[in-house]
Parts: sequence; C-alpha cells; structure tokens
Amino acid sequence: MLDDTTGNAHSFQVDMRGLVDLLSHHLYSSPRVYLRELLQNAVDAVTARQRVEPTAPTAIRISLDEAGLRIDDPGIGLTEADVHRFLATIGRSSKRDDLEGARQEFLGQFGIGLLACFTVAEQIRVLTRSATASEAPGVEWLATSDGTYSVRRLAPHERAVSGTTVYLTPRAGAERWFAPDLVIELARDFGSLLPYEVTVDTNGRTIRTTDSPPVWNRAYDSAAARRAALIEYGERVLGFTALDVVELDVELAGIRGAAYVLPQAANPADRSRHRVYLKGMLLNDATTGLLPEWAFFVRCVIDTDTLRPTASREGLYEDETLVAVREALGVRLRDWLTGLAAQEPQRLAAFLSVHSLGVKAMARHDAELFRIMLPYLMWETTDGRVTLAEFARKHPVVRITPTVEEFRQIATIASAQGVGVINGGYTYDSELVALLPGVMPGVVVEKLGSDVVTASLDPVDGADELALAGFMATARSTLDPLGCDVILRAFFPASVSALHLDSRAVRNEQTRAEIAADADDLWAEILGALKSTEPRAQLVLNHRSPVVRRLATIRDRALLVTAIEALYGQSLLMTHRPLRSVDTALLNRAFDELLGWASQNVTGSAEGNGKA
Repeated sequence: MLDDTTGNAHSFQVDMRGLVDLLSHHLYSSPRVYLRELLQNAVDAVTARQRVEPTAPTAIRISLDEAGLRIDDPGIGLTEADVHRFLATIGRSSKRDDLEGARQEFLGQFGIGLLACFTVAEQIRVLTRSATASEAPGVEWLATSDGTYSVRRLAPHERAVSGTTVYLTPRAGAERWFAPDLVIELARDFGSLLPYEVTVDTNGRTIRTTDSPPVWNRAYDSAAARRAALIEYGERVLGFTALDVVELDVELAGIRGAAYVLPQAANPADRSRHRVYLKGMLLNDATTGLLPEWAFFVRCVIDTDTLRPTASREGLYEDETLVAVREALGVRLRDWLTGLAAQEPQRLAAFLSVHSLGVKAMARHDAELFRIMLPYLMWETTDGRVTLAEFARKHPVVRITPTVEEFRQIATIASAQGVGVINGGYTYDSELVALLPGVMPGVVVEKLGSDVVTASLDPVDGADELALAGFMATARSTLDPLGCDVILRAFFPASVSALHLDSRAVRNEQTRAEIAADADDLWAEILGALKSTEPRAQLVLNHRSPVVRRLATIRDRALLVTAIEALYGQSLLMTHRPLRSVDTALLNRAFDELLGWASQNVTGSAEGNGKA
C-alpha cells in the first residue's frame, strides 16, 4: 500500500494466529495481563520523557466506550523508525524462543508487550508522536489478528501532541475483558503503586486507580499508627488480618515493603507466594522464591527496582541478585524475631503459639537463633509441654524418641519412673534436640531404646517370679507366633497392666514376615534374605498391677490364653498406632471369647441359684 500525501505505508503478512497462541498459552498465564502491558508501556514512556523534560505532564488515562478501550499517555512517543524497530521486527517472530528473547530486549517498550493485547483484541491501532524529534511527523501503526499490519505517517492535524494513544477493538469472545468494572479492577490490581496518576473514564465517571506513595513510604504520627496502617493495607490486598507485620527495607537491593505473619499455622510443604511489584507495577500476586524456604509463615508485599523479571513478567528470574535479596530478607525476619525476644516477649509468645514450626525450621540453620529461642519454644515431653531449656536443666541426659508412636508407648511409664523423654517425632524436633549440646554445654542427648526403658523398671523378687513361672510360660508361648517376647517387671503406675515396646526396625521386620508368609516361593525367598536380626517386640507385664496378679491365678488354660491375648491387644491400643490385620483379628477373637466366657458364667450362676 502507498499513500503519497502522508508517506509510505507497509503491509506484511505474519502468522499472527500462531503468535497469539504462543502469547496466551506459553508466555502469559492469562489474558488479563494485556492491561498490565498497556500500563507498562505508558509508564515507561512517561518516565523516559521525564528524564529529558521534567515538567512534562504525567497523567495516564484509560477510556472505555462501545468501540473498545483507549489508553493515552503523554510520554516520549515513537518515531517512524522506532515503530519499525519495536513492532515490525517483533511481528515477524513466531517462535517461542524468539518471543522470550525479544521480551527481555524490549521490556517496557512496545514490542511483545503491545502484541500481548492480541489475546483480547481483534485490532490494535497506535497513534504516536515523538517528544524528542519535534520535526518528525506522527505515526500510525495498525494491526489486525489476521496477520496484516500497516505503518502510516500522520498529517499534522491527526497528531499534534507528543505521546501515544493505543486503541483496542475487542475480538469475538473476549468482550468481557473490556467490561468497565473488570478494567477498573485490573488497573487497580496492577497499577495501584505506580508513581503517576492513572484514571479510568467510563459512563461519565472518572475513577482513579493509583494509590501512591505506597503505605510504607508515608509519614505517620506514631509507630502505632504506622503499624495499624500497614496491617490494614495487608488485609486489603492479601485478604487476611495479619498476626503481626515486619517492615522490609533492603536499601542496597532496592526493596521496600512488608512481610505479613499469617494468622494460622502454615504448611511447610506449601511454597510461600508473595505480591511483588517492579517499580510500582505488579508482577504477580503469587510470586515464589522471594524468601528462604523456612519463612513459610509470612506473605510479603514488596516493591523493587533491582530484581529481574522473567520473560512474561509474571515471576522473578533466579540469579545472584535474587539469591542475595532472599538472604537479606531472611536476616531481616531473624532480626525481627530476636528483637521481639529481647523487647516484646508477649508478642513473641503470641507469634510462637501459632508459628513455632517456622521458627524451628529457621533455627536448624542458625545456632544463635536456636539459643535465643530456647526459653520460648515448647516441646512435648514426659514432663508435659515445656521449653527445651527448662527440660534440659532438669534432665542433663536428654532422651528422645524418633517417632510419635514410640513416645506414646513409654511416656506414661517413663514419667512415673522419673525418666525424662522428649517426643522427637514432630517436624524438626529431632534435628534441634541433636543441636542442644552445642548451645547448652554439659547436656547429653541420647536416642531412647527399649533397653533403657526396661532397665528403669524394677525387677521382680525371685520368689515371686518363680511363683508365676507357669503363667509366664503360657504368656510366652501364646505371643511367640506374633513375634513378641514377654518379661515381668514392677513399675508405676499400677493401673497400667502391660507395656508394649518395639521399634521401627521391629515393625518393619513384622511387616516383612507377614508379606513373606503370603508370597509365592520366589518372593518368599527374596524377602527371607532381608530378614532382620533386630530384637523382637516385648510385652512387659506389670507385677504391681492387680489385673496381672488375678490373671496369674487362672487355671483354665483356654481362658488364660484368651486373657493374655486381650492384655496384649490392650497394650497395642495404648500405643495409638494402627494395628496389623493379625492384631485386629486377635483382639476381636479375644473379645468374643471373653464375652462368651462371661455369659456362660452368668447363666451358670443364675441356674445354680434357681436350683438352690
């Protein structure tokens, strides 16, 4: 095409449909980013003009009507050469790698950012005039989603002022992205912290969508007022009322913002997602990788001018700068915690009541923080829930169980015998207890074994044990097929008739034996080679228990076997551990037989009374 009155116009057919597919399915997560790209182009253009003309206007205006969307900026504008460089060149790219490379090169320029509008637009029309080349005419760039575009020089009356206007015509099926309420919401979401005023004109209304300066850059009458403003802002943008707030100010990295402490316990497996702005423009409200992995108890809102965005500008590029920022923000959170410990223990206690797991995760890598937190972090122990420092002062030899199940097996008994034990089965607890000797000299940490427990129980007098030899022989023969030995000890409390002791290795061996019993010859042979030499499980009968003493007087062997099985089953239930199928069957059988024996006794007694 050629227009002699206005200059040269050009037409070039490109695979725009493939380009739109790449933009919408590979580079951008949602069509909603089209408005961010328009705003980013406008902001960068205004910023560029401010550098050469500080008194130039800065307001950016979005307008909506039945024809579509229009955005005006009084920025630096483009010459015809710029248009060819930033638009025609990118338009010829149809490969994903080319797009991502171009996005990096033309970040904040028209390039890929403007072409992202084809995810929602049928036609894009750009009218622009350079503020630096005052003699150069304005330029029109007009492109449609069928792959055709043209470049035309404008007559003076068509573009008299510097800056750029972009018109978008909705494509079929994308009209909802031009709805006034949604456009206003997107403008606020992406651009609330922008340094220039942004307004949306629609239906006779003018809505301002910017709210700068950011809340953390404002002056307040008091520290309390500042904290209240930060909390209110976090509630508005993150959707929850924070338990506490930590200001983030890393000047060397160009970071300002706040970390908001979640009001409920967080899952360490969940990756923390943060709201990150780049020079006032929202990159993403679910950005990962900003903080160390242990800081899963906070959500951040930050503005930065140094971190590098990915090609889609929806995440952060993993480079040395991000690593340094992550470390600096981690130090800031650590300093906040140590400051609370020194100055505001009540706030620290409130925080730890919800997020002790996060602090434990942090303390694994920071011995000094571990030492500072010792008087505050709580552990489950045989002395109840106490701090590790308090427990270690009372028990210089700190014994720990590797699992919750093993702690539950012996907690009551160990407590009654004066043996101090910590439950190491919860996340990070075993790792931290192992570090205890390094911060509390003289403390010894040992893994609790069944031999330690049995050694703490009182032996039974030889004559008493001899008198129960028959009972013990029956008990051992009854439980031997279940892989369980039986011993007799005396311990408190007397209300506990039997104590079941095993280990993870013992349970693994039991599982192996069960599987081998049901396997074919080949698998049985393979599993047989894996047989463990670990000691077997133990049932410790309590000689102080009235129940055990009564059982020892039973002369009916069938009844005695059933009673022993019931005692074994009860000891398993006390461990709070899932039962094996063989144990469940034993419990059901013992229960049924005891009921049958009891009903026969009641019936026989009643008949005897009747005859009398």
